[in-house]
Amino acid sequence: MSKRMLFVFNPLSGKGNIKNKLSGIIDTFVKCGWEITVRPTQGIGDAFTFVRDNAQRFQLLVLSGGDGTLNEGIRGIMSLEKEKRPSLGYIPAGTTNDFAANMKISKNMKKAAQDIMNGDLFDCDIGSFNDKNFVYVAAFGAFTDVAYDTPQQNKNMLGHLAYILEGAKRLPNIKAYPLQVVYDGGTVEGEFIYGMVSNTNYLGGIKAEKAFKAELNDGLFEIILVRNPKNIIETQNLLACLVTQELNPEYFTVIRSEKVKFVSDEAIPWTLDGEFGGAVKEAVVLNKKQAVTLVLPKKKI
Repeated sequence: MSKRMLFVFNPLSGKGNIKNKLSGIIDTFVKCGWEITVRPTQGIGDAFTFVRDNAQRFQLLVLSGGDGTLNEGIRGIMSLEKEKRPSLGYIPAGTTNDFAANMKISKNMKKAAQDIMNGDLFDCDIGSFNDKNFVYVAAFGAFTDVAYDTPQQNKNMLGHLAYILEGAKRLPNIKAYPLQVVYDGGTVEGEFIYGMVSNTNYLGGIKAEKAFKAELNDGLFEIILVRNPKNIIETQNLLACLVTQELNPEYFTVIRSEKVKFVSDEAIPWTLDGEFGGAVKEAVVLNKKQAVTLVLPKKKI
């Protein structure tokens, strides 16, 4: 029986470097005996619909693009019954690639392709936000709109600096949201300027393993809520905590839970894996334990 792979890539991710690497990547797959169907994405939403409609006919799905492309592909996989979901390999090609950093996937595209051919299987947790799936983070509040509001042209030219410059514009307009947060075992209430439900040790290209301590297949989210600072001194202390990753409970609430519910009086905008996820008054976030099988680089002994 032939081995069938669906290869979906975003030709516009990052600086479009995959266009120069495509021949070598496909050659790597062919030399390992795979029969390949190639799909360049045609716009926003195309990776999701194409994977949803076609992936069940393949043993392996390989995605290449940024975190947005990865999110679309995994949402497509998650729309299939579990036994019909193909294994998933990922070749990072975006600006930040938090997921790839978290999974120790090479930034070198050809090396990432080789690692997929020789990798180990890993069953990874996936999140559900009001029944909309995400890969590694759902977030609201300060700076969460930076990723999807930063023009692609600026990302291509400036990389991480583009996010920093776009984020700086928002400093005068940080807003606090009164919230009730219900999780497994308790309830928290207060005014929060930022909140995240995550399954990652990287965010915004920054390693935050000390703060998050995430296990990616344990069925639990790491939830961090940032309280509204009352004055400039508290703001400075809060920023210092972020730099050191020492999350002082005076400013931060840290929770681990399989399920969490956010309730507010006004609709709050959320991002899912850095893309706009909608504005809602109530959000129910569930952990789908070990829902997708990834092909990851072999661990060094």
